[in-house]
Amino acid sequence: MNSLTTRDTWCSAATVLALGRASFVADPMGALYWPEERLLAVADLHLEKGSAFAARRVFLPPYDTATTLAALAVLVARYAPRGVLALGDSFHDVSGGERLAAQDRATLSRLQSGRDWIWVAGNHDPVLPADLGGARHAEIAIGGIMFRHRPEAEGEAEIAGHFHPMARVAGTVGSVRRRCFVSNGARCVLPAFGAYAGGLNLRDRAFAALFGPGGAAVFAHVLGRERVYRVAQEQCLPD
Repeated sequence: MNSLTTRDTWCSAATVLALGRASFVADPMGALYWPEERLLAVADLHLEKGSAFAARRVFLPPYDTATTLAALAVLVARYAPRGVLALGDSFHDVSGGERLAAQDRATLSRLQSGRDWIWVAGNHDPVLPADLGGARHAEIAIGGIMFRHRPEAEGEAEIAGHFHPMARVAGTVGSVRRRCFVSNGARCVLPAFGAYAGGLNLRDRAFAALFGPGGAAVFAHVLGRERVYRVAQEQCLPD
């Protein structure tokens, strides 16, 4: 695991994730921060998933949106980014933005205040209400890196979400299953940031289609409580 050699305002031992010619801070809360661009990227917030389930009479505690936005507020305070990029499936369904409680809408507005905010369209939320603020893109290129919801291209540096990667890693007693970033130095898939978002084991064939079946050059950057741990994909366990 590579660490920054000097103490930074956001983290004393930040994990650096290289992608193309750029270097990102991989935060243990599940976000990427790009210091050069002062850009914070998160994926798959799935806001209002609880209310979407309630509409189908599957009742979950209705606090997922507030919890997710509170976690995002911690990151915004930590990094003071110039821009925030939400990589799709920010809402669990197309009407999720309309169901936002007034308090959650106010929190989102405070997070957007004074900075650029970019919504990338996802498969769950291809269209967002116009009154939510921020700019909307199907995908966007910044500094030679393509940001999109679902990874799809070859031959270009790419950061995406969609797959909710998780890694199962052997420990001294049993194993642990944790959210993770997955990267091979050219493409990175972010973990889902939402409080109610699930996960897909990175040994699933969906990741083999993205990174190749061998996985020798693919690494899981596994989220710990205070740091991110770099583990080779081949060392991770299937479910």
